Amino acid sequence: MTGAVPDSWRTLALDPPRAFGPPPVRGCIRVEPEDFVVDEQLGFAPAGEGPHLLLRVRKRSANTEWVARDLARRARCRPFDVGYAGLKDRHAVTTQWYTVPRGQSTPEEWCSTEGEGYAVLEAHLHRRKLPRGALAGNRFELRIRSVTGDREALAARLAELGTCGAPDYFGPQRFGNALSNLGRVAAGDFRTDRKFGLSAARSLVFNAVLAQRVCEDSWATLEPGDVANLDGTGSVFDVATVDMALAGRVKALDVHPTGPLWGAGESRATGRIAGLEAAVGAQFGPVCDALIAEGVDAARRALRVAVRDLAHAFEGDVLTLKFRLTAGSFATTVLREILNVANDR
Repeated sequence: MTGAVPDSWRTLALDPPRAFGPPPVRGCIRVEPEDFVVDEQLGFAPAGEGPHLLLRVRKRSANTEWVARDLARRARCRPFDVGYAGLKDRHAVTTQWYTVPRGQSTPEEWCSTEGEGYAVLEAHLHRRKLPRGALAGNRFELRIRSVTGDREALAARLAELGTCGAPDYFGPQRFGNALSNLGRVAAGDFRTDRKFGLSAARSLVFNAVLAQRVCEDSWATLEPGDVANLDGTGSVFDVATVDMALAGRVKALDVHPTGPLWGAGESRATGRIAGLEAAVGAQFGPVCDALIAEGVDAARRALRVAVRDLAHAFEGDVLTLKFRLTAGSFATTVLREILNVANDR
């Protein structure tokens, strides 16, 4: 069951406030799957032993979960026994990692495995099932076609992103095709696709808090009462004062302010930040109440993502962008600070 998605929710999902003003260029994205290339970075080496096989899989126009089910069929195991670190865009060429129970098979046998829309590139023995979120990050290579606009302003915008990072909004993918997951939230239906509905609800409230801090230009700075995140980790700490050393770490993109992933439990934010988050949460009272009733635990997420190894090149009117993001961040949220998309999917 789905309900009508309020216009304010639609804006937070599809077009939240930008941090740097109107984009300097316009172009077409994902004309072909090869225009959106993603490569998962695990951040650790295969164990070389153990009861699982760690598989590096290249997918083209293939759904992560569909590939997992097909791997389960080939491994003769339950779909639950297949591990992967995160979901990847279907309309793309992506390289990601999966684990399957080893059984009687060998890595060499899996290296020749191909299925509809995917192929296994590597296979290694590994000790454990790959859990969700077990990534260092993702590398992106994006091709944007028919680019028009101010190229000098584009270069300046990219330099600004490299220095300041980008607001770490949840991207449209989180809210479902045609905002279907938000429709379930609007209807209060967490029985159908419960996982996606709860995720969309938390993402909506987070985006609302981040939008508020973008509007007041506090999304990339710390103040007393903030809860800070160590870049690239799940570690957070309370901010009582902001001295020169901490301010320097923020400027170096080593530390970021965070916002709430709503759920049961007391907020760690204090002072003005706690008041801001409570005021935004009050605007989504039924949503926040539902998250608590469903037993979701409160957590924190960085308001900012560092855009690392950022490079760009033109070939005619085709722009190629390369950059790296930490796990859980969306390339589409970075792109919207750079360009207006001419071919809305």
